[in-house]
Amino acid sequence: MELYAAMRGGLLVADEDRTSEIRLDDHDLECVAATPDRIFCGTFDAGLFRSDDGGETFHSVGSETIRESVMSLAIDPTDPETVWVGTEPSRVYRSRDGGESWEQREGVTDLPSEPNWSFPPRPHTHHVRWIEPDPHDPEHLYVGIEAGALVQTHDAGETWEDRVPDSRRDNHSLATHPDAPNRVWSAAGDGYAESTDGGEAWEYPQDGLDHRYCWSVAAAPDDSDTVLVSSATGPRTAHNADAAESYIYRKRGGEPWERLDGLPTGEGVTRAVFAVEESAADVYAVTNRGVFRTEDAGTTWEELVLEWPAEFERQTARGLAVLP
Repeated sequence: MELYAAMRGGLLVADEDRTSEIRLDDHDLECVAATPDRIFCGTFDAGLFRSDDGGETFHSVGSETIRESVMSLAIDPTDPETVWVGTEPSRVYRSRDGGESWEQREGVTDLPSEPNWSFPPRPHTHHVRWIEPDPHDPEHLYVGIEAGALVQTHDAGETWEDRVPDSRRDNHSLATHPDAPNRVWSAAGDGYAESTDGGEAWEYPQDGLDHRYCWSVAAAPDDSDTVLVSSATGPRTAHNADAAESYIYRKRGGEPWERLDGLPTGEGVTRAVFAVEESAADVYAVTNRGVFRTEDAGTTWEELVLEWPAEFERQTARGLAVLP
């Protein structure tokens, strides 16, 4: 197991022996994505970085094309050479050679809803918070704009489709499942949502979900009817360690949401970010209290024994990637 946890102030790199090191601690991290050959890390202050040696060293890539803050990353599940980047201001870039070269996929900000997009802490702008490739169609991507829209492309960014009327507006993360064609799940600031027709129509099961400012979502690798979300009452209790109070919930099929325990939640805990390790059917979660793993979709949790810097306890998790 190799693990890469991006906190606001550094990237924790852990190997199978759970020996950990901190990288990129002089940058403002936003996201991380990994394949067995490469690790990518996006920063707010210095663009995109890549490691070709398992996280030992990182170097800047894409700076000749990508000049914005890198807010989101995704790797095509069918082709590890294809990498997607989302930025602030909202632009989408693609590499088809593992990050050696990049091209902008234009047209996102030409959509009719764009004048209404705005990120509240920086209301003059907005960004691509999440990119979710469809595991059943490499040309199809879901793209969450914070804040304003969930947009799609069915031709790898040649053209873009605007938000549908009943989709969430403040999508923080999205999830798909290799065994569930056309299903997509959203954790949004304006609540949880799910679709069974590729995002054309949405439902909002909320029964039992007492905290509805949702941040991260994951479908259980071995059961697409089981979904986990992390949530809080609002941005302050989600992201600010001084006021933090966040929780993790699970929904099985048509049952109500249930609040999970077995790992730190509640007062003092910033909202979790999930990552799925499909080959082992595990779900991982990272908060300011550390990294945790469940092998049974949240019924029980194990804390990974890692060297956890004291400064991470006052930070929010920005991303998590796990390799077998």
